[in-house]
Amino acid sequence: MAVIEMHGIKREYRMENKKGSSKDESDTIVVRALRGVDFFAEAGEFISVMGPSGSGKSTLMNILGCLDKPSAGTYTLDGIETSKSNSDTFAYIRNRKIGFVFQSFNLLARTTALENVELPLFYSRPWAHRRDKAEKKMNAQTRKERAMTALKEVGLEKRIDHFPSQLSGGQQQRVAIARAMVNDPAFILADEPTGNLDTGMTLEIMGLFQELNRQGKTIIMVTHEPELAVYTRRIITLRDGQLVADKKVTSRRNALYDLKQWKKDHALLSETAS
Repeated sequence: MAVIEMHGIKREYRMENKKGSSKDESDTIVVRALRGVDFFAEAGEFISVMGPSGSGKSTLMNILGCLDKPSAGTYTLDGIETSKSNSDTFAYIRNRKIGFVFQSFNLLARTTALENVELPLFYSRPWAHRRDKAEKKMNAQTRKERAMTALKEVGLEKRIDHFPSQLSGGQQQRVAIARAMVNDPAFILADEPTGNLDTGMTLEIMGLFQELNRQGKTIIMVTHEPELAVYTRRIITLRDGQLVADKKVTSRRNALYDLKQWKKDHALLSETAS
């Protein structure tokens, strides 16, 4: 079953190029960030999106995340055609269909791990009666139970009352992943999710993504690091706004095995240094 179907996606930005003080001396520059991208993702895939700076990765991510609309083409997400959706539908899609994970975690500093994970459950309520009449208002106990379940899935059930400042970078990103999953979205969209982490924490997070994917979660990860892409199942590459490669990962690495080896090597280095 296709979760994502993109056909002929284009995104153009128009900017005024002023040559002088006169209005007659200005013209319009058209920047073609995406030039007709076709992209499909089935349920349960783990895909990395790669490409050099200026290739269109960020633009594609914004459209995938319904943060922006294409200039042309169609984007169907979990059966919803998004290209001509209004702002209310876009808000519904972002909250219920997409789980966002960012490089900078984006956790509320004065809010516990449990409360951070609960946030999307508060935001989903206003349009629930319009989208699903059978969906009742979620009470505090139900929100707490769902948030605790999500935290347990990422191995943080013993850290629910901790604030972000009391957690390591890897643990903060785990909270962010739990928050992304709490509404059971159609897919998780991760933008450079390990960019602020060291090697050990990076491998922990990639191991977590691999485990979630084994459980059936669909994950799209934007990255510029080939060494991370080998932990996914498929790599698409953009260049100059076009999709130039779409390949399966034939020699996929196991992040938790690599983490074990890294810890072993790190321990040996520490012993040698001492």
